[in-house]
Amino acid sequence: MVNEAAIPVVVNGAGGKMGREAVKAVAQAEGMVLVGAVDLNPNLLGQDAGVVAGCGELEVPILNDLQSILVVATQEEIQGVMVDFTHPDGVYDNVRSAIAYGVRPVVGTTGLTPEQIKELAEFAEKATTGVLIVPNFSIGVILMQQAALQAAKYFDHVEIIELHHNQKADAPSGTAIKTAQMLAELGKTYNPPSVAETEHLAGARGSVGDENIRIHSVRLPGLIAHQEVLFGSPGQIYTLRHDTSDRASFMPGVLLAIRKVTELKSLVYGLEKIL
Repeated sequence: MVNEAAIPVVVNGAGGKMGREAVKAVAQAEGMVLVGAVDLNPNLLGQDAGVVAGCGELEVPILNDLQSILVVATQEEIQGVMVDFTHPDGVYDNVRSAIAYGVRPVVGTTGLTPEQIKELAEFAEKATTGVLIVPNFSIGVILMQQAALQAAKYFDHVEIIELHHNQKADAPSGTAIKTAQMLAELGKTYNPPSVAETEHLAGARGSVGDENIRIHSVRLPGLIAHQEVLFGSPGQIYTLRHDTSDRASFMPGVLLAIRKVTELKSLVYGLEKIL
C-alpha cells in the first residue's frame, strides 16, 4: 500500500540515461512514489518504467504524452513533482506545462536561456508554484564551485574546461555556465590581457562569458560529466576538478530537490540555494 503522504513524482525523459537513474532512485526512496513516466522514444512506448530502468516492474508504463501524465499527477492528494531530464529544445514548454497544471518542476535539463528562465520565474511567481532549475545535482560540484569562489579572491586569471559525453546536445554545460556566473558575480574582471591574441581558427580560445571568463567544451565518447576550473598566477597553477564516474552520484541531489521543491513558492536556480 502506498503511503498517503508520499510525494507523487513524474519523470519526464524516463528512457534516457539520467531519466532511468531518476526512476530507480524515486522507486527506492522513502516518502515518494512514481506516478508517471514520459519519453518520446517510440521503442519504449508502453514498456514498464521500472523494467527499462533496471529496478524491476513498477506497473508504471512509459507514455509519450506529458499533458495526460500531468493531469494524473494533479489528481493526487499531495501536489506532484515533475523531474525533467529531456532535451534543450523542449524543456521550456515542459516546465510551463507543469506549472500550469500545478505540478512542481525539478529541472535537470540544461540549455534554458536567461530570458526563458526569467519568463519561467515570472510564471511560477504568479502561480505560487515552486520550481527548481539545477544545472548539476552533484554535491561534489557544489563544493568545487564554493572552492572556486574562495580561490577567485586571490587569482585574477581563470578558465573553465568542461568535458561531457558526445550525446550531450548543448554547450557549454549548464554547470560551466553557472560556475562562470558565480565567479562573475564577485564583481571583478578576470584575465587581463598580456598580449594581443589572434585566433587562427574561430573558437580556439573558447567562449567568453561575463567578466572575461573563458569556457572550453570537450565532447567525446567515454566521458560522462567532468569539469576543471583552472586558476593561474606567475609561477603556479591551482586546479579544481570534479569527475563523475556514475550517474548514480547525482541521485541524492535529485531526491533532495524533489523534497525541497514542495516547500517553494517560486523559482530557485541552483542546488546550492537549497542546501
